[in-house]
Amino acid sequence: MERLTTLDAGFLHAEDADRHVSLAIGGLAVMAGPAPDHESTMRTFVQRVAACPRFGQRLRLHPLGLSAPEWVEHPNFDVAHHVRRTALPAPGDDDALYRLVADVMAMRLDRDRPLWEIWVIEGLADNRWAMLTKVHHCMADGIAATHMFTGLCDDGVDESFAHRIRAARQAKASEPRDVSFEANPVKLVVRLWHDTTTIAAAAVRAAHGVTDLAIDLARPASSSTLTGPVSSLRRYRGARVPMSDIAQVCEKFDVTINDVALAAIAESYRDTMLRRGEQPQPDSLRTLVPVSMRSNDALHATDNRVSLMLPHLPVEEENLVKRLRTVHSRLDRTKSRGQHHAGNAVVSAGNRIPFALTAWAVRLLAQLPQRAVVTLATNVPGPQKPLHIMGCEVLSLFPVPPIAMNLRTGVAMLSYADDLFFGILADYETVPDIDALASGIEHAVARLVAVSRLRRKPSDRHGLMLVNPA
Repeated sequence: MERLTTLDAGFLHAEDADRHVSLAIGGLAVMAGPAPDHESTMRTFVQRVAACPRFGQRLRLHPLGLSAPEWVEHPNFDVAHHVRRTALPAPGDDDALYRLVADVMAMRLDRDRPLWEIWVIEGLADNRWAMLTKVHHCMADGIAATHMFTGLCDDGVDESFAHRIRAARQAKASEPRDVSFEANPVKLVVRLWHDTTTIAAAAVRAAHGVTDLAIDLARPASSSTLTGPVSSLRRYRGARVPMSDIAQVCEKFDVTINDVALAAIAESYRDTMLRRGEQPQPDSLRTLVPVSMRSNDALHATDNRVSLMLPHLPVEEENLVKRLRTVHSRLDRTKSRGQHHAGNAVVSAGNRIPFALTAWAVRLLAQLPQRAVVTLATNVPGPQKPLHIMGCEVLSLFPVPPIAMNLRTGVAMLSYADDLFFGILADYETVPDIDALASGIEHAVARLVAVSRLRRKPSDRHGLMLVNPA
């Protein structure tokens, strides 16, 4: 039997702390063509679900929470309990699809059964159908959930961008090397010294990171309408930008894909605050940015392997190029200070402490009014090639994040084939302007692309663009 880690169980505790919260994550796939018939759908999913044992397991809890919950086989597992079928009302536009996604994601999963659902959605306009996959966050993080989804596709688990993430690239490099068969004593001393200094440097970064995280979490963000209690209803919207556009901005300004995406999110939040009559401040948008700690050999594991960073996104900056560069510099500083190492170290340490103590601490923290973090922005590397489900091409693949802990909005990003897809989940009562928040991300990327295409004028000897990109 496999027990939940402290991090996995933490998502259960966070959900228990607020009856208005459902801590499930999702993926919305839109396919070409009419939806397959129900019998074919069930035959296909019965076969493909069997390839992932976690789909047939439920949680077994222990009295008083004295030990971690365990994954056990469900004695009466039936795929039919988890595959739902529904249809959109005419005309079946994207707005109707997004409303359905919001309603489904607001409902909690039944903990007496395996913690997942698949919704087959008919009636989508333009000869399309959709499939919404929903899994509890205690079961998988974004990368694991994406791999579970691709396992349901005709193509099987496709190679994703996940092997390019920092943790996957550096896993082997960061592991102490085996020196037991080193015959040369000089090389042996050098290698031992290298490993020792590497471990010491990592410990120093982790210590700095722990300090930074503690300070950030203790310092409330500027008051705004973006944080506070949430209702039990949700709104959802998707956005989509070409990866080629983002790559062009990256090349022009020597930044990363994540930098461009977060800068676009920052601009959209800035516009949202201004529309609401709020003046963006340097500390207005402290953002929880999950960082994958998943190595290449664990890409298919169904669990959570993430740490976090808490940068301030520069919503106070009016100039979009300066905003992009500020995002890049702030993320670099946050990484250099070791926040993601600190988060990983805290989680690892929690797994060595008796579960009853960590569970009590997490439940207590979940009950406290969280005022430091304003939103979530998570980036998941998805499949590089187009996928197919029951012969139908997957045209788009939108992620669906959760919201909790006084965060009224959450943004997830997923790279798929030639595009970067954004999914925004928000509280229904307090975020009626979610359409503008989603379109603002697309508009912000388009503005960065336009600026990146501008040529320098000969008279500009300093190489500065003689336009105002704000």
